[in-house]
Amino acid sequence: MSAAPPRLPGPDHTLRFLRQGYRFIGDGCDRLGSDWFRARLMLRPVICGRGADAARLIYDPDLFTRRGAMPPTVLRLLQDKGSVQLLDGAPHRHRKALFTGLLMTDGAERSFLALFENEWRLALRDWTARGRVTLFDAVNLVLTLAVFRWAGVPLDDPARMAGDLSSAVENSGRIGPRMWLALARRNRVERRIRRIIDRARTTGAAGDTALHRIAGFRDADGAPLSPNQATVELINILRPTVAIGRYLVFAALALHRHPAWRDALRGASPDAYARFAEEVRRFYPFFPAIGGIARRDFRHGGLAVSKGDWMMVDLFGICHDPRLFPAPGDFDAGRALSWRDFGFDFVPQGAGDPHGGHRCPGERLTVAAIARATRLLVEAMDYTVPPQDLTVRLSRIPALPESGMVIAEIRERG
Repeated sequence: MSAAPPRLPGPDHTLRFLRQGYRFIGDGCDRLGSDWFRARLMLRPVICGRGADAARLIYDPDLFTRRGAMPPTVLRLLQDKGSVQLLDGAPHRHRKALFTGLLMTDGAERSFLALFENEWRLALRDWTARGRVTLFDAVNLVLTLAVFRWAGVPLDDPARMAGDLSSAVENSGRIGPRMWLALARRNRVERRIRRIIDRARTTGAAGDTALHRIAGFRDADGAPLSPNQATVELINILRPTVAIGRYLVFAALALHRHPAWRDALRGASPDAYARFAEEVRRFYPFFPAIGGIARRDFRHGGLAVSKGDWMMVDLFGICHDPRLFPAPGDFDAGRALSWRDFGFDFVPQGAGDPHGGHRCPGERLTVAAIARATRLLVEAMDYTVPPQDLTVRLSRIPALPESGMVIAEIRERG
């Protein structure tokens, strides 16, 4: 790119963003014939970009910080002040090692999947008795039970906790009363988790769970996390795990809309289920974009960036870029995709190396959970999908089938 990026016409584009959602950046790029353009969101100038080159740029920790890159209410619901996402340099790498050590090991995957499958099979008995469930609500509860047990966190009201954690994600892209209620529910979760952190520190009980490792963690300067930081970071394991419930629903939707894959998967290898899970992550919407604030002045081709500039890069659009994925509008679980590549083209949950950058460290468990849920849907149960609105509206962030995906006539398979 040699020319400066064009500007999207109009004084402010917030309403356009709310109408277009996941399509906002891609539509603007198509309209202006460029992979970069300048716009204004919430009266704030922003540079919007798409493509693997844009992902490589914004995930460069020397060029961009995440501090100031999210609206305050979105930050409060999804990360909060004091979290690892808002650190840079050596402090970020040191604390990030806590998360990669907790989430990206063989042992973590085995133990979480064992708990997850056990909770799913227990829930399946209830689903069978009820005969009809909304899958989104049902899998969120399964994930809540599994991740709290995996993390060593006591849980006294699973349904309420599942609803509270899900509310933070569901309302992160909204404004008005529903967002305010989500903030109140977030506060309730924080009070509960902080009491648990305080109790773990007071008793001094040793353990290798996420609870004990976060409670006892010391930052790069040797200081323990503050009670608020420890609370935020434990929630930053619990909440994102519940958030992948929408991927499990999307997996069920893919099986429903592409029944040939259900037939192909029955009795298939773990690798086949993993490929299916990765295509679910590529095809269906999850993170719409990633934001960053420039740490210094620099030039990238014809793009001049000044210190403090806000940039947004289209993660959803990269996963549907025909330059990277042939026939991107086709669901094809035969693609050779893997989170293990740490690349800048397959980026449903971020780009680059999660050990040193800001890529999500939970991708390994996400893919494993989608693959295991798909296997359970295919091989452990029978069900029907009654008539309902399964539209996935890209104007809604985060997206989900409108009905939440209702399944009926549920039966365990022998």
